[in-house]
Amino acid sequence: MNPLIEYHNTAYSRRQFFRKSGMGLGMAALGSLLGRQSLGESLAAFGNPLPHVAPKAKRAIYISLIGAPSQIDLFDYKPELQKRFKEDLKTWLAEQGERLTGMTSGQAAFPLAPSIFKFAQHGQSGAWVSELLPWHAKMVDDLCIIKSMHTDAINHEPANQLIYTGSMQNGKASIGSWLSYGLGSMNEELPSFVVLHATHSSPHANVQAISSRLWSAGFLPGRHSGVALRSLGDPVLFLKDTPGIDRETRRTMIDGLNKLNQRSFADVGDPEIELRMQQYEMAFRMQSSVPELTDLSGESEATYDLYGEDSKKRGTFANSALMARRLLERGVRFVQIFHRGWDQHGTLPRDLASQCKDVDQGCYGLIQDLKRRGMLEDTLVIWGGEFGRTVYCQGRLTETDYGRDHHPRCFSMWMAGGGVKGGQVHGETDEMSYNIADKPVHIRDLHATILHALGLEHERLNYKFQGLDQRLTGVEPAKVVKDLFV
Repeated sequence: MNPLIEYHNTAYSRRQFFRKSGMGLGMAALGSLLGRQSLGESLAAFGNPLPHVAPKAKRAIYISLIGAPSQIDLFDYKPELQKRFKEDLKTWLAEQGERLTGMTSGQAAFPLAPSIFKFAQHGQSGAWVSELLPWHAKMVDDLCIIKSMHTDAINHEPANQLIYTGSMQNGKASIGSWLSYGLGSMNEELPSFVVLHATHSSPHANVQAISSRLWSAGFLPGRHSGVALRSLGDPVLFLKDTPGIDRETRRTMIDGLNKLNQRSFADVGDPEIELRMQQYEMAFRMQSSVPELTDLSGESEATYDLYGEDSKKRGTFANSALMARRLLERGVRFVQIFHRGWDQHGTLPRDLASQCKDVDQGCYGLIQDLKRRGMLEDTLVIWGGEFGRTVYCQGRLTETDYGRDHHPRCFSMWMAGGGVKGGQVHGETDEMSYNIADKPVHIRDLHATILHALGLEHERLNYKFQGLDQRLTGVEPAKVVKDLFV
């Protein structure tokens, strides 16, 4: 090593110091003026300012229906199939190259099962909606129904990981974590990404297990993980102070812990130590913010009527939808509501009706509540499951009862608010609700579109991990579906 070069690189005059560090000092000053609320973590990456494009929304709610709602019984109306009741599709499926799950691969026949539910056109758009969703029918002109979704996975766990983290592999960051990382927080009292787990009322529902991988930060800094609020008991475990510990004592304890952690960080430089300090501070603030958040005594009877009687019962979907609105009002960036039990392999007419009743009015109440408060225009709402259901019956078929297996080739979702053009139906399926006939939208396209609505371009939102520039949409092609927006 040349000692002259080494001296030149390490010895600075005062003038050199200010010249070379001016940009850093300027950014620090800007950060102190704007505050943490308005800065995304990636803002400091020069040449990659955020947001990338003018955002249409600044926050989002994702209503995640775990188990996969049947598109053919809810939004994808196929009246001509009534004439083909019980027609065996075994040969036809073989020609299509159908992927069969282990649950139906051994069936001797694959009888066609038309929906037994009535459909009608609603709103100025004339969109077809099943009788199972009467409240959705009332707000159909607020919705953009996407009938041409498709995915790569045929079983629940990989399909859920793909739609909520962008990959069927473990360890990836969830969509809410990416938004938190890219856009930062809008509040100091609550996490930027909150997860709600709604209960279901059907005693017969086939409830799929889900894991925290679906709201994990993966390789992103841990503070961007979703924080789950429990539907029963204390919303957050261990948040309350033990008897005899007042707020002043708790503050003193945390300050002492932070001093110890700061010394450890100075010695080893592990960023997880900084994360630990931030978590203690957030937990301290949440001791005040969470009780205020979950106290619904100030909500009016008109609001309860809007969401339905179940909104008064903690943990129900309607209550979770109301809680999601309250979280958004307090500056939470992304709220995800998980509602399980949508896996109807048998007795679909009974169980799907029960599941729809759980969420129907709650969804209506949420959209109308956001609209009347002037929040819908900058709040993106997404609704849907991980794939669709088959047109053929799984198990025994009768005129009043049937089941449906998993189907990745087409399914329906809807979006509302956040610049989305309501009163439209995007895409179409073939006469069998089997393949997409027009305007396909892959899961990666959905992710790119959600990011775009919030001002982020999917190809520019990257995080270096294991030598690769990781991103939500991965390395395969993805496109923003611009037709969805006004």
